[in-house]
Amino acid sequence: MGSNQVAVSFLTNIARAAFGLGVGATVLNSSLYTVDGGERAVLFDRFRGVIDDTVGEGTHFLVPWLQKPFIFDIRTRPHTFSSVSGTKDLQMVHLTLRVLSRPEVSRLPYIFKNLGLEYDEKVLPSIGNEVMKAVVAQFNADQLLTERPQVSALVRESLIRRAKDFNIVLDDVAITHLSYGAEFSKAVEQKQVAQQEAERSKFVVMKAEQERRAAIIRAEGESESAKLISDATAAAGMGLIELRRIEASREVASTLAKTPNVAYLPKQGNMLLALSPTR
Repeated sequence: MGSNQVAVSFLTNIARAAFGLGVGATVLNSSLYTVDGGERAVLFDRFRGVIDDTVGEGTHFLVPWLQKPFIFDIRTRPHTFSSVSGTKDLQMVHLTLRVLSRPEVSRLPYIFKNLGLEYDEKVLPSIGNEVMKAVVAQFNADQLLTERPQVSALVRESLIRRAKDFNIVLDDVAITHLSYGAEFSKAVEQKQVAQQEAERSKFVVMKAEQERRAAIIRAEGESESAKLISDATAAAGMGLIELRRIEASREVASTLAKTPNVAYLPKQGNMLLALSPTR
């Protein structure tokens, strides 16, 4: 009987000790929180509100129930958003912007109180569209291509300055895509066709001019040749013409002599040479 009471008492003490350890471990676990690398924490106190100090990396203590940590990722993160903006000459342009952003660490308590944990999703798309519309409205549609470095620099400067008002740091801003509306693309195509037609017409005009000049030069040459022949005829008589006629006849006779289907007939006499007039 005595041994049973001792055993029950022993087990009761073990249960109490285990319960105490469990309660202690629970309290200790709820009093600790860990901030990983690339993160910062902001503490919210039920009596004092958001504490102005930012908590760095490592394991830290807090008062259970009274305080609660909120973890911020301070590493650079990419964000992409698109915008349809009107140019100075009233053309619609589709732009896609990519930014690399991170929060300003010393201003995390202010960001948490005013914007919350999703500060970047609340701020960047709105100010990005605002800046792109304001910048694109300063240029004509064709200038967005010919002056793209200037456009990108102006978007970058304006967006960095605008994001700084919300305690957001932008490490990089880039225009990744730019396209025009269907009407402008059609107008550009028609302009290219018109330019090609103009170049073709210009070539035709130049060709006609060259042919005209060649005809003039050829006529002048023929006129000069005729004048020389006329002068030679006047000086030497008709002998030059007879000489040219003989040379032409010689060339014709030489050509005909080389042709096997040509037969020579006497100018006078009986054409039926092989037949006798009487039988």
